Parts: sequence; C-alpha cells; structure tokens
Amino acid sequence: MQKARLYLSHEERPEGLNCYTVEWSSLTDKYNPVDCYEDGEQYGHWYGGGRTLGMAWPVQLGTVEMSPFVTGHVGRHRWGSVLGRYFINSKGVAITVHPNTPLHVSINAGRDNRLCLKASHDEFAYRRTTVGLPVLNYTVCTARNMKTLHAALSEKMLWDGLKASDTEIINSLLTEPVWQLAPSRRELLNESTMVNYTEDIIALGFIKQGHVLLNEFWQAEMGDFSLDQKRFPTMKETINIIHRRGFRIVVTIQPFISTESSNFANAVREGILVRQFGSEHNVPALTRYKTVQSAGMLDITNKNCGPWLQRQLKDLVQKYQFDAFYLDMGSAYDLPRHYMFAENLTNPDYYKSLFTQTVSDSVNVFGVSSAISRPPAPIFVSLLSLASTWDSLQVIIPTMLTYGIVGYPFLLPGPVGGDFQVGNVSLHALIPPDNPSSELLESQSLKECRQRGQHYNESRELVMRWMQLATFLPVIRYARLPSDCDPQVLQLTKNLTSLRQQIINPLLKRYVQEALETAVPLIRPLWMLDPSDTTCYIVKDEFSVGEEVIVAPILRPGATEREVYLPAGVWKDGIEGSLRKGSRWIHNYKIPLDKIAYFVKMPNNTRF
Repeated sequence: MQKARLYLSHEERPEGLNCYTVEWSSLTDKYNPVDCYEDGEQYGHWYGGGRTLGMAWPVQLGTVEMSPFVTGHVGRHRWGSVLGRYFINSKGVAITVHPNTPLHVSINAGRDNRLCLKASHDEFAYRRTTVGLPVLNYTVCTARNMKTLHAALSEKMLWDGLKASDTEIINSLLTEPVWQLAPSRRELLNESTMVNYTEDIIALGFIKQGHVLLNEFWQAEMGDFSLDQKRFPTMKETINIIHRRGFRIVVTIQPFISTESSNFANAVREGILVRQFGSEHNVPALTRYKTVQSAGMLDITNKNCGPWLQRQLKDLVQKYQFDAFYLDMGSAYDLPRHYMFAENLTNPDYYKSLFTQTVSDSVNVFGVSSAISRPPAPIFVSLLSLASTWDSLQVIIPTMLTYGIVGYPFLLPGPVGGDFQVGNVSLHALIPPDNPSSELLESQSLKECRQRGQHYNESRELVMRWMQLATFLPVIRYARLPSDCDPQVLQLTKNLTSLRQQIINPLLKRYVQEALETAVPLIRPLWMLDPSDTTCYIVKDEFSVGEEVIVAPILRPGATEREVYLPAGVWKDGIEGSLRKGSRWIHNYKIPLDKIAYFVKMPNNTRF
C-alpha cells in the first residue's frame, strides 16, 4: 500500500545556490513521513535548531530523541525557549523546514549519527484540527561553502522601517548595562529597593546607568497590568527620580492572568482568554506559570484581545512613564493542556510572534524570553535563565552561536554569575528559576561572594570568569552589584568596563548595520571567518565579535591556561601585545585569573 507521495522541485538561485524543495504528503493516518541525514566527520557537521540539553556544538555531539520541535524548558523538555527551523552543514548544505510542517526532530537518537525530520500530528503540539494528513515540507540548498550559503539564505533588509529611536534603543543596549531586579518574593520589590539600588549603581562611579529591569512583582498579581499600590504608592515620583539619575525603567509582563488578579474576571467577561478545548461555552482553560498556581492565558488570536491589552499598556506608560516592556512568554508547554484559540494555529509557538507583534505595535518592547521567528527590531532575544554553576558558563557560547545561526542577531545574555543558586550539584542549568528549590539571586541585598564560606574562592572565581566572557557579548546584564563580592571582583569589573568601552562597544555599534541588513550575527563562530578551515568547525569555546576580535575565555574552575585556535590571518594578542599567525593552535596559553584571552585582527599586509 502506498504510504506517501513525494513532490520534488529544483531551483537555481543567485550566488550559486541550488535549492531542492522536498514534500512528502502522507496518504494514510497510519504513516508519518520521516527523512534523515547523516552527520559526522565524513558527512559534515550540523549546526542550528535551538537550545538543547548540554548545548552540543556541532549538534551531532549531543543527543535529542524524536520530539515535537516546539519551545520548552531544557531539562524537562527536549528543546529550549528559542528555536529556528534551520540546520546548516559544514559541507555547504542547509535545510529550512516549512513553518506549517508539524515538525518533530531527532539528533543522534540511539547514537545513529543522523539528523531526522518527521511530520506528525499529536494530542498537544500539533493537533489535527482539519481533515489533512501530515506533510513534511522542507528545502535543501547547497553552495560552495557554508559561509556563502548562510549569507545567501539569511533574510535581507529585515528592518527597512527602522526609526531613529529604534536604532538608539539598540545602541543603548549594546553600550549600557541591564540591571536586573528580580527578587524571589514579591515584598522584596518596592520603591525603596529601586531607589537604593540605583544609588548604589551610581556610587560605583565607573559604569553607565543603563536599564533597570523589574520582574513581574511590580504587580500585586500576575496579569494586573497595574502597579501594586501598597508597595508603590508614589511610583510617579520614584520613576521621575530614577529617570533624572539617567536610568531607563523596563517592566516584565506575561500573557498569563492569575485567577487572583482583578483582571481575570474582566478578561472572562470580554471573552479574551484561551478556551478549554471541546467546551460548549466560553470556559477559560487554566494553566500554571512560575509562582502562579492558577492562571488564564490571553488569546491573542481573538480580535478583541489585542486592543484590550494595548489599552492597558498604553495607560501604564502614560501614567508612569515606563520606558519599555520585557515579554516573558513561557514555552509551548506552559499553555493550558487542552487549549483552543479563537483562530487555529498550526504551531502553538506562533502565539509568541503574534503576542510580540501586538505589544510592540503599541509600546516599546525591550526584549523577549522566547521566540520561533525574529522579532521586529529593536527587540532583543534573551538567553534562558542559568544556574550559578560552571556548567552554565560552558553552555553560553554554543547557545549564543546557535541562536545567531538560526536568525537572531540581537541577543540578551543572562546576568553575570547566573540567575539562581542550586547548591553544589552540577545540573547543566536544568532547573528553571520558578523551581521552588532554587535560591534566586536577590540583586542588591545578596552578598553571594562573601556568604559561601569554604566556597568563597570558587564562587569568586566563577563570577570573575563569567564577567570576562560577558564583557565581549552584546549586552551585559547584572543581577547583583560588582561591589557585592570583594575588591578583586570590583577591580576586575572596572578594568573590563574600560576594555569594553574602548574596544568592544565601537565594534558592536559598527556591526549593527550589517546585522540589520543581512541578519548576520554580532557573535560568530570561527567558521564564519574561514569556512575552508575544518578545525574551525569544531571549536565550541571560542567566538568572534564581528570579524575582528577572537575571544577565548576560561570556562573551567581552577584553570589558568587553555588551548586557543586562531583562524587565518595575523592577530594581536590582547594580553601580551605580541603578534601571532593564524591557522594554528596556541598550546598551553597562560591566562591568569584577572585576564581573558582575546586577539585583534591585524591588516592582511601586517609583517612580523
């Protein structure tokens, strides 16, 4: 019996691309089309997809069992909060999967060294709401090398309508830090907290003011979209003071409305919540999110929901002069289990794109926690929350590189030192910050470096190495003040702040326009500098800022030396000042605790 029908077409594109569209249409509900591609040394290395457990780079060094390609929480689910249906191979081959395919993906499942794509309906992520059978639809493109191919496939001129104010926001994020105020208990966030925190930042005397990011506890209940008047009785005056000090205020919102919120009854009455699947009446479907045990979810596909939400947010901005909003949207698995939208979504993650667009059409949006497609500029995409461990530090670079490859050039890393404590257990950053067993870093009050007793030196070392890496990333975010540790950490922060202002900030600002026009990431893998160098394919603990600075941080406890690989060219050593020739390894390169290895590209005609 025939199981599926194959449609195959070929197209020659500019820049030497050959593209083949593959479509497998199932002919029976008992068959789900699957295609697999080999990986490994002989067949090339694959990159892309999104965040996975352990964050392998290239992807075949890890394992992902066949699972729905939807956003989740790494550790509980196979995939993380930022995804792209794009995989690229070092042999100059790329796969782009059609957005309407009910996509499942496996990588090296059963150690078979294969990347597999499957189209399949299920009871949650890709519910069959029509009579259609699953269709696996994707395009394979080839070019002479991986760099040429990736540049050709990247969407061009994505943000033609960018306003001057949007460019200003991008540059402010690149050059000014984000100060995160995210206490674990609601009562710890109040006006005094904000005033004292900003005073302490100014007292440091060497860091720009930047953005103060408040978590959802500015509300009495999640989904209120109004300030808790008990804790913020004079917020207008407080924000005015903070603005005069040179800070911007960013507040976090979610699409979830607690059943304890005063807005819940209003939302039910308006009929703008996601409904229970199969219910005859407009019964809202309930879910849990973070500390909220019972919540409805705004149905952004409902034509009345967008205007309702936009009114709430515009009123907030008009009343309190908030500068921007941060959208914490959770994952597909945070949806109510039996959800039903007003309009059918072939992928539940489309919700994120619709929610982001709706909010950004009415107010400034600073960043998002989750995405499956590039949000409009100047919105940055955040890395997931990380435990304060060395394992977490080691996944930052491959995560940044993967997000950049799948189409997110503007990225917002987590805070220096991690988001939360998990004792001394190595957890590969698996526990999300809403887990009750985790000890959240409480910004201004936590003297974490001083409290660890016998673990003092290890904790200090982790913060210092994290700070060194963060200096070269697009945005620096703090969850605690550098002065909360000790004089050595404070002095290191001063030195690195000066280094960033002199070298990295001008470089990032220069590459912004290229990222806007071509979607080429600011933070790049080494193979983007030299796609013919096979060694560059497997280096996972280095990166380049644009094409001009190679960064090789220390990522393991107690280490003061490492192997460093430099691509072709002549590079100036940032520690020693000497010139080094590329296309070779530097063995046992010494990096003291107060230093980070970086190398600046010199002109091609440089002699030494």
